[in-house]
Amino acid sequence: MTILEHISDILARASGGVQSLVAAIRDLFRSDPELRRKVAFSVALIALSAKMAKADGVVTTNEVKAFHEFFAVPPHEMRNVARLYNLAQQDIAGFEAYAKQMAGLCRGEAHECAMLEDVLDALYHVAKADGVVHEREQNYLARIAEIFEIDETHFAQIQARHILDGEADPYVLLGLPSGATVDEVKKRYRQLVAENHPDRLIARGVPEEFIIIANGRLAALNNAYERLELTWRKK
Repeated sequence: MTILEHISDILARASGGVQSLVAAIRDLFRSDPELRRKVAFSVALIALSAKMAKADGVVTTNEVKAFHEFFAVPPHEMRNVARLYNLAQQDIAGFEAYAKQMAGLCRGEAHECAMLEDVLDALYHVAKADGVVHEREQNYLARIAEIFEIDETHFAQIQARHILDGEADPYVLLGLPSGATVDEVKKRYRQLVAENHPDRLIARGVPEEFIIIANGRLAALNNAYERLELTWRKK
């Protein structure tokens, strides 16, 4: 059974909107944490993307295209995605309720806590698809980060990865002070590249379709490191 088929099956059982769906994920996959993470990630991205679109007020063609870069949805399963997306948009519960439930799935497990950052990264990818992260989208994402208990420094790193002109402060992107030494930069860069390898995301339960997240992180890290290298050469 595919991830989307699992979601469809849960939707058939859930009667209280997306909130009851998240609760069902915890109960149905209690003995299979890897599958729970994959289903939870997919549900979080679909539902929170729908709420973000509603907060922004406009769903552009590029945002829809970006969404489908993650979900290579076969035609016969498109209705499952559409059903959850529409349910989330129509649900009277606010996005904060969803985000809190997703954060609640963490339960102190490193894999599931790290996955919350993956969800936030994916939402940024959708938000910036039309060429700009609008103020309401930025406020939405900042609130999601707060609920996910992602601290300000870490959130600044995530933001920097998604600055569209590629000119984010490389030290912020690497999570280092501007006075960091060359050795400190090299050590941190190698650490982040290892942490964000696609295999790491797959190991913590992110569906393989979402490896675009890891690729985007690595591209941003490489850009930041190359810009610092260029600065060192000029000295």
